[in-house]
Amino acid sequence: MESNVRLFGGTSSKALAEKIAAAYGSTLGNVNCIRFSDGEVQVSFEESVRGQSVFLIQSTDPPAENLMELLLMIDAAKRASAKEIIAVLPYFGYARQDRKDQPRVAIGSKLVADMLAVAGATRVMTMDLHADQIQGFFNVPVDHLYASTIFMPYIQSLNLDNLTIAAPDMGGSKRANAYAKYLKCDIVICYKQRTKANVVDNITAIGDIEGKNVILIDDLIDTGGTLCKAADMMMEKGALSVRAICTHGLLSGKAHENIENSKLTELIITDTIPAKKQSSKIRALSVADLFAMVIKNVHSNESISSHFIV
Repeated sequence: MESNVRLFGGTSSKALAEKIAAAYGSTLGNVNCIRFSDGEVQVSFEESVRGQSVFLIQSTDPPAENLMELLLMIDAAKRASAKEIIAVLPYFGYARQDRKDQPRVAIGSKLVADMLAVAGATRVMTMDLHADQIQGFFNVPVDHLYASTIFMPYIQSLNLDNLTIAAPDMGGSKRANAYAKYLKCDIVICYKQRTKANVVDNITAIGDIEGKNVILIDDLIDTGGTLCKAADMMMEKGALSVRAICTHGLLSGKAHENIENSKLTELIITDTIPAKKQSSKIRALSVADLFAMVIKNVHSNESISSHFIV
């Protein structure tokens, strides 16, 4: 590892950070996170970062303390005279709040983008944002990685006949189309109706799924309600099998129960968010090698586009 590069991992992403550091050819730096009895967080670096390029690895999945811890790490690095501070967020939390879809609501992703920059981040690296345009919320450079680089080889290794890519909703059609175009297969789009968040009232498919091996593509899975209903509906309509590929496995609430009881053959996620429970239907692929390679390229001012498939 270059002598002027330091990698640090936050509490929620320590395991992934260690994998990234190992793939980079280094070990994690020593950062101490103290929690007072009331829950307040204090962060300190136990080694000098003066004049260094500091990469801080922390996903901002719930609880909100994960985001606060990252902000404090950034502030500590700034006050310790780091040359540049790159916030590496394998999962960028609050990305679903990217617009005012009803009156008097916050745009959470813009707020978080501002907080990261104000804290002192000079660059942000993340993966599969809920919407690509969130990059425009930042006033610092953003390296937006795509998990398709990892998922595509896995899909090809399945050797599925009559493969069809499906978007679980209209908003995911662009992502699904990119996969379908690369794999030279058909695409299906699901149309869902919901009255409140995480509750799907009705779902149907636009396109032919009879006799097909379907793979649903999405950026994240939370409770799993949409994907599981989509899988059950597709099997009822004659699909041979239904799999789901989602970059970020939030898997909250009854997600594991929903997945186990659904007709999904398997769910493939990444390790951007640490697994809370194990399941026979869930397979996690690591993003560590990809992040390590991109970190090397970013530090050496080389192009990162060669690491993207779609």
